[in-house]
Amino acid sequence: MDPYGLRRVVSPAGVLPQRADVLDPALPLGEDELSIAVEALNVDAASFRQLEGAVGGDPGRIGDEVLRLVRARGKMHNPVTGSGGMLIGRVRAVGPRHPAAAALRRGDRIATLVSLTLTPLRIDRVRAVRPEIDRVECDGEAILFATGLWARLPDDLPETLALAALDVCGAPALVARHVRPGMRVLVLGAGKSGALVAVQARASMGGDGAVVLADRSEQALDALGALGVADARLRVDATDPLAVLAAAEGAGGRFDLVVNCASVPGTEMAAILAAKDGGTVIFFSMATSFTAAALGAEGVGKDVTMLVGNGYAPGHADLTLELLRRHPRLRALFEQRYAR
Repeated sequence: MDPYGLRRVVSPAGVLPQRADVLDPALPLGEDELSIAVEALNVDAASFRQLEGAVGGDPGRIGDEVLRLVRARGKMHNPVTGSGGMLIGRVRAVGPRHPAAAALRRGDRIATLVSLTLTPLRIDRVRAVRPEIDRVECDGEAILFATGLWARLPDDLPETLALAALDVCGAPALVARHVRPGMRVLVLGAGKSGALVAVQARASMGGDGAVVLADRSEQALDALGALGVADARLRVDATDPLAVLAAAEGAGGRFDLVVNCASVPGTEMAAILAAKDGGTVIFFSMATSFTAAALGAEGVGKDVTMLVGNGYAPGHADLTLELLRRHPRLRALFEQRYAR
């Protein structure tokens, strides 16, 4: 048994797959491994933006760069952002000692709920790149270890809709743990995770509390504002911490909880300054520098609890899909913006 996939680490020796520079996806399937015929990668937003900027936004060149990275590393692991994403595909084979051996059959369609940075991956060809939804459609094979999380794609939701939500399903699940009635919550970043976080925050606090959205894009704020869960919207650049602080003060003061869903670097101090002393900041963005966050909070004498959103909480996939089912406006937003 090799539940963490150590045998697939090529270099450096002795590290877990996520820390590895190179994995080997070509080894024979282990008894406790799962093989997936890959159909598409959902590259995380921070990584996709970096790749897009590096090649001038050309979809063909983005696909070439993804192919180059995967062939060099045996996984989709962006060396600049340190992040990857998730994938969708069909079960090709299930090892007899894999935990899902009794639950999955060849041909079942699933999404992985662990990062591509630790998933052994081979891409044979890139069929299309869809920058509007951070998606790379491709043919290949991926390996899921015994400890790797997965979700069967639901029958009642379109595939692209479910995948878009599952890509960030850790965000609303963790927020559900920390939001209580009466709290004031600031959501930095009006993208996919920001939308789910705002809806979950409102559900967790009921009618007692406030949800405030912040983004530099008026269009993104308008889209999330249409969900009907926000008490205020702040058009402000999260890379300008003093501007965010001023906007927070103008919106009623600093916040009990700040959830950073921004997909660009340099937003750590905005989240920290906008939180109350004794408040909490949750960082979901893979663009976050945790060194900058820790030293920055120390440098301004800020007493806040800082949490790293690790993408997993028990029941996170079911919770997120249920949000889409219960909230028609949220579903419509995802269908229009992320599931085309």
